[in-house]
Amino acid sequence: MDKKSLEKLKEITDEEQAVLDGNKAVQKEIYTSRKEFVIDSKKMLKNGKLIDIRPHTRFIHFPRHRHNYVEIIYMCSGTTTHIINDSTEIILETGDLLFLNQNVTQEILPASENDIAVNFIVLPEFFDRAFVMLEEKNILRDFIIGSLNQNSSTVSYLHFQTKDILPVQNLIENMIWSILNRQNSNRHINQTTMGLLFLHLLQYTDKINQNDPNQYEQNIVFTAFKYIEDNYKTASLNQFADIMGLPSYYISKLIKKHSKYTFKEFLQRKRLNQAVYLLTATSLPVEHIIIAVGYDNSSYFHSLFKKTYNMTPGEYRKSYSKV
Repeated sequence: MDKKSLEKLKEITDEEQAVLDGNKAVQKEIYTSRKEFVIDSKKMLKNGKLIDIRPHTRFIHFPRHRHNYVEIIYMCSGTTTHIINDSTEIILETGDLLFLNQNVTQEILPASENDIAVNFIVLPEFFDRAFVMLEEKNILRDFIIGSLNQNSSTVSYLHFQTKDILPVQNLIENMIWSILNRQNSNRHINQTTMGLLFLHLLQYTDKINQNDPNQYEQNIVFTAFKYIEDNYKTASLNQFADIMGLPSYYISKLIKKHSKYTFKEFLQRKRLNQAVYLLTATSLPVEHIIIAVGYDNSSYFHSLFKKTYNMTPGEYRKSYSKV
């Protein structure tokens, strides 16, 4: 991170000074008007804003709380220790990212002066532009969107260990710089930057929740999604099971448990999505597209396509060309 931004974030806030002067409790009135400790976006964001940042409050134990917005924590320097959902301890190191949805609870152990974390306060609608930038109906995209959704039944947090991924560092630090310096038209810039950030993170699902035993099952599911994205033409459940060294029935059960769909259904969705892309973006003959997406039975593909889109591949191509 650039020196000026880090120095600005390191400045002692009024709240932190009160702690250093002997105040032994977090000033909850700064964060919420409720009896329950739910940090309120209305307290954190000025009217009309969809995103802002604030440095994490150091020198004090931050008690158990939730948010009514999506929080993204970026560790600029040092470390912080987070207790998630009363049971999981996550240590954020320099360069790490932690995404928290509105279902999760966390508490944070005291941080020292050089432990600089930035909290992004983000309303869900801020992500609209970012998600448009991602590949349509990408299964990894859907899973991440679900994890940020207040009513999601999927994971409630995502811990990316990205300290060695330079593009991710640059994008997140660009957003911090833009917000710190109150750049004109920064909403458009930051929404686009967030989209680019997600595009990069989708390439590094192996960096999610690596050291969290409570996320073991979700990590297998993420790995399966990435395998399908990268190998959809030849992918199979048995091949993936061999790669993972796990029984295929166990993997199938986990995917169904965490996503409500089967491995076969996800693979089918990816192949059809790719077929639609080739139909609309190229002039390849339909028979060539069928082979390109991994099907060797033309009749089966045509039947499946029509069942999914209520028209044949040829009709789909014609309807798209008229738009």
